[in-house]
Amino acid sequence: MLALYSQVAGAASTSNKLTRENLTGMVIDAGDGVTHVFPVCDGAVISSCVKHIPLAGRDITKYFLNALKERKEPIPGEDQMEVARTCKEKYGYVAKDLGKEFKKYDEKKKGDDGKYHLSNKFKKYVHKPSNGGKPVEIDVAYERFLGPEMFFHPEFIHQDWKLPLDEIIDMSIQACPMDYRRRLYKNIVLSGGSTLYDGFDTKLTKLV
Repeated sequence: MLALYSQVAGAASTSNKLTRENLTGMVIDAGDGVTHVFPVCDGAVISSCVKHIPLAGRDITKYFLNALKERKEPIPGEDQMEVARTCKEKYGYVAKDLGKEFKKYDEKKKGDDGKYHLSNKFKKYVHKPSNGGKPVEIDVAYERFLGPEMFFHPEFIHQDWKLPLDEIIDMSIQACPMDYRRRLYKNIVLSGGSTLYDGFDTKLTKLV
């Protein structure tokens, strides 16, 4: 079973001795512009095995923005990117099972008033326009999990890039010297804001 650490030396942080051997792990660095996958073996990066993925945080932001626009949410033009970024960071998450997640959104429950209401998976974000206008209420829906899902199903966002993150990780590790592979699979390090979505580490652990 994989151990997901918050930093490269995480496995060694409880030890008084920080050695080259316990500085071995697979680093996933997903920020705003690009995602990097690189193996660190005995404290050194194996440059020939480094992989780059042309998907990162800004792609998820654009996905959120497009979804909000398609539903004609009342977003002030000058605040579009800010709203999309805030909704992404506030409400985004990675679903365990896409099919089951869609069903959760489609479920309607009967309230105390006798009426059926939308699933609590739908969220409302109240935005205060930068121009000082009246606050607007914005609905956030399926993009909550479909946006971050791009790491595992890149075809949702990118027309040309088809390889999911777990396959890229496997390709990088398999290109490393055999003696390191077991430790690399056991120690996967998550870095960057785009790896902080709830459920991200759980799904990656299941797939790699």
